[in-house]
Amino acid sequence: MSGPRPLEGMILGAASSAIQIEGSWDADGKGESIWDRWFHIPGRCKATGDVACDHYHRFQEDVQLLKQIGVDSYRFSVSWPRVMPQGRGPVNQAGLDFYRRLVDLLRKNGIKAAVTIYHWDLPQTLQDLGGWANPDTAAYFRDYAGTLFEAIGRDVDVWITHNEPYVAAFMGHATGRFAPGHRDHSEALAVSHNLLRSHGLAVQAYRDTGLAGKIGITLDYFPASPATDSEADVLAAQRDRESHLGWFADPIFLGHYPAMMWEHYKKKGLVLPRVTLEDLELIRSPVDFLGINYYRSSVARDCPGEDWPLDRTYVPAPGEKAQANYRHQPEKLFEYLRFLNDTYAPKEIMVTENGYGAQETPDRHGRVMDYDRIDYLYRHLEQCIRARENGLPLSAYYVWSLLDDLEWTGGYAHRMGLVRVEYETQERTMKESACWYGRVIRERRLVE
Repeated sequence: MSGPRPLEGMILGAASSAIQIEGSWDADGKGESIWDRWFHIPGRCKATGDVACDHYHRFQEDVQLLKQIGVDSYRFSVSWPRVMPQGRGPVNQAGLDFYRRLVDLLRKNGIKAAVTIYHWDLPQTLQDLGGWANPDTAAYFRDYAGTLFEAIGRDVDVWITHNEPYVAAFMGHATGRFAPGHRDHSEALAVSHNLLRSHGLAVQAYRDTGLAGKIGITLDYFPASPATDSEADVLAAQRDRESHLGWFADPIFLGHYPAMMWEHYKKKGLVLPRVTLEDLELIRSPVDFLGINYYRSSVARDCPGEDWPLDRTYVPAPGEKAQANYRHQPEKLFEYLRFLNDTYAPKEIMVTENGYGAQETPDRHGRVMDYDRIDYLYRHLEQCIRARENGLPLSAYYVWSLLDDLEWTGGYAHRMGLVRVEYETQERTMKESACWYGRVIRERRLVE
């Protein structure tokens, strides 16, 4: 193909996570995770991950789908309790061998492996010991990560220590919306600090191996603009950013927690974590990249007493497009990437998730003509090209997700895959978006 190829040199991939696609929740010696426990509480969730997409048994078929699309890289997560059923101590060889086979098959098919070490599935046995609120869990995480580095590290190009630690800390321990379902903001702050400590320990352990890959972390945030120019709304947007993005990015890249949010939490009467200089040095262990999961922007308004302790609420943005709860303004992705570069100066930035969810129905020929998803991906990739043309260090982009999957407490109705999964039969069908994305990858440019 002649002509400009603006995506040349950029990794283009697809992503997934263990809980959402693997199934086999108790097979071959796998231990129980906090999400397995959560799913099995009657009336708690719309579905379970017991079978999901049965990727544990169908990974060979799924790798061929990746090859057919033509992705450069596949981002997936390892299930901690599949590898270490108790979270520490003996390794479950069957579980570790599964990931060895997956990584080996990816390599044989010319697909790079990007491995997320933790995507929220803490072993239940560690939760019974206090979970992430227990400082010892950070050391258990280091040992678990070290097991993976030794077993598959030579064939993994990218390591992500944590996916969206904000979700694990605050949705799991402050709002109670996700496993383990706690509602204690002070506990969430302690959890966030231990997650950051575990990240630093894993980074240091990786450096000690001498492996040649890259290691970083993935953070999520819906970039918030103030609803008005009033001081109150401007501060509400700042609280939104510092409590979500900054609470994790500032310690990693700047060596301290956000000052305004630290004081805000103190005034609200929360118990702040005990932070030592050694902790901050550990957390600031140099990373090779910052991963971001980007879906949409947001607009924050000051609203005392709402969403305590943040005292803010979200309001619709003018002209936003809404579909299945995903409000999006693609141009905000470029602004966000520029903010991250200016504020934190990471060596590289990777968009580790970007995708579109809908309730889809195949046509009479069995095809899924998901043009809205193509439009969404096209417009966000436009912003990636813009970022690279403006000198921002954007090196990779991953579509969420490869397969329709279990969207956590939302169950299976909200489909986000490039590939449709018929859950009763486990039949896979490439959607129109998968074919389109394959052309983009081959031609290294946006195609109509």
